[in-house]
Amino acid sequence: MSETLHLAEQLISRRSLTPADDGCLDIIGARLAPLGFSLDKMRCGEVDNLWARRGNAGPLMCFAGHTDVVPTGPLDQWNSGPFTPTVRDGMLYGRGAADMKGSLAAFVTAIEKFVAHHPQHRGSIAVLLTSDEEGVAVDGTVRVVEALRERNETIDYCIVAEPTSVAKTGDTIKNGRRGSLSGTLTVKGVQGHIAYPHLVRNPIHHAAPAIAELAATTWDEGNEYFPPTSWQISNIHGGTGAANVVPGTVEILFNFRFSTASTVDDLKNEFCAILDRHGLEYDLCWELSGKPYLTPRGNLVDAVSAAIREATGVTTELSTGGGTSDGRFIADICPQVIELGPLNATIHKINECVAVADLDALSEIYRLTLSKLLTE
Repeated sequence: MSETLHLAEQLISRRSLTPADDGCLDIIGARLAPLGFSLDKMRCGEVDNLWARRGNAGPLMCFAGHTDVVPTGPLDQWNSGPFTPTVRDGMLYGRGAADMKGSLAAFVTAIEKFVAHHPQHRGSIAVLLTSDEEGVAVDGTVRVVEALRERNETIDYCIVAEPTSVAKTGDTIKNGRRGSLSGTLTVKGVQGHIAYPHLVRNPIHHAAPAIAELAATTWDEGNEYFPPTSWQISNIHGGTGAANVVPGTVEILFNFRFSTASTVDDLKNEFCAILDRHGLEYDLCWELSGKPYLTPRGNLVDAVSAAIREATGVTTELSTGGGTSDGRFIADICPQVIELGPLNATIHKINECVAVADLDALSEIYRLTLSKLLTE
């Protein structure tokens, strides 16, 4: 049995449903401490975080990830217990196998092998872990980043161990993510009897032309790495429940997924300008859950791409698609952040799994990346 598989099984056996860590950080810390890592545990609310570092010099290469997992879903639909790691036909099954306990195991064993061969490597290695990524993500990585910023600690390179691969391990890495800006728009009208339209002001009718313009607006053209910014409505709530009453308000929940081609202020200003052109009376609340970040081709992307090619023969593609990740927080103190992990086909699903062979391949990719950044 490979060391990576063994460690992955240990982690999967822990019921670390968000925000519980259930001892995963202790398992990983016990592997890192003998290598000379200092362990800084940060407990925030119900969330366990870990910042572990070996060395004090630059450049600093950091591996980041999360120990928490999403709920299992119906247990009777699993072919084996979600917290009973099981190998069948070359696949490791269990909740978190792909997202992302397999990746955590891979970077731990990669660090162990690298340090064994290069005990006096240049620079430093760090590990940043949280148990609050799959949930609201308010007491996890963002808190660690805040603490590091207060201590004037920065990171030069970071690999977030998200499952990014599509058909083969390493075929896709994320070199950025779109930002996420949500809003709650309440358009005001005058409630009244539906049979007396001259006595009411229907907020749904008044909002409709503005919605049409918002949906048709080109917010930006995107760029080399990002598609154009997207605006989407997720919910509309209006009405009293009665069929003969015009509502006094309509509430619209929406979201921008935006690229580095737009700023938060640009989007807000253009959005309000459209509402104002249509003469709407409204209240508006904004929530920014993540700014976009981008790592162009450079030291980290080149090192990871070369490591993937050397370990697997695969030529990787760069992508900024998908939702948000904790990379959005780390990018505040790190100029080069990418995401690399195993196949994402089964993440969050019943019978989540990862190929055993891919775990060892991923560990080798991580090890080679360390070698290229901290020895060459």
